[in-house]
Amino acid sequence: MSRRLPSLASLRAFEAAARHMSFTRAAAELNLTQTAISHQIRNLEEQLGLALFQRERNTLLLTEAARDYLESVRAVLLQLAEATDRTADRGREGVLTVACLNTFAIKCLLPALGEFRAVAPGLSLRIRTVISFENLPRQDYDVAIRHGLGDWAGLASRRLTWDEIFPVCAPGLAAGLRAVGDLAGAVCIRTVSPNLQDDWPLWLEQAGAREQGFADEMICDFLAISLQAAADGLGVAMGRGPVVADDLARGRLVAPFGLRVPTRLGYHLATPEDRVAQPKVAAFTDWALARFATLSGPPPGGWGNSGSWSAHDPVTL
Repeated sequence: MSRRLPSLASLRAFEAAARHMSFTRAAAELNLTQTAISHQIRNLEEQLGLALFQRERNTLLLTEAARDYLESVRAVLLQLAEATDRTADRGREGVLTVACLNTFAIKCLLPALGEFRAVAPGLSLRIRTVISFENLPRQDYDVAIRHGLGDWAGLASRRLTWDEIFPVCAPGLAAGLRAVGDLAGAVCIRTVSPNLQDDWPLWLEQAGAREQGFADEMICDFLAISLQAAADGLGVAMGRGPVVADDLARGRLVAPFGLRVPTRLGYHLATPEDRVAQPKVAAFTDWALARFATLSGPPPGGWGNSGSWSAHDPVTL
């Protein structure tokens, strides 16, 4: 049985008309006549076998089926536009696509990008923030900023940072946290997601408080959200050195305890092996290694960084 695939023109007409709730405004946006918009939507309705719009007192309304369909149509149009941009940009020396994890992008990369643009004014940037790299094709970026050990097959990696983990909170809460046992009266903000482990157990074990309880807990699925919650005074979050450095420097967050636990994880530049030698990748690599070196904690257990590209980072958990 063949699948029913509507025309792109019909989908664009439907999406624009649904967004504006007006055939006239949709026609103006797409540089078409109102009659053409009506024709495209009628064709789509005939293919679907149901109505997408209805009129009540000269007001255009979406049917229930149309509201459900609209979500999928918008997602498909967005994916198609992004794929077209990526394909058009691929191989263009003047366009650099950087894929970056959300928290590092928000806390570290974006605030510093003005410096890179100043040293590489001829490059146009495409920044792709991602939650996970698991399903992101490698042809979709020139260089990625990933978190882990640096051992991703098929990618050449350079370590940007070594991680240290330690509790952070708003200055107003720090006065009540003089010893680890004081956490019993605090709200614990945990970051838990399929792509990020909860760092609290490791830090508490190193602090000698494995069985430490809390007054309450808040669960967040992004580290950036956890850190924002901590800065807003909602509790104590587990910070990761590189991404809390600026908040600590500006006094938005404080580290109430002296213990910082180093880990062998960290942020890495990861590049498809066939793109390492590209001048645009080299320019970004040189800048990033110099710019973010100050965010790093010391290597745990004497591990160092050779400073050269490698397919595997020589560390284990």
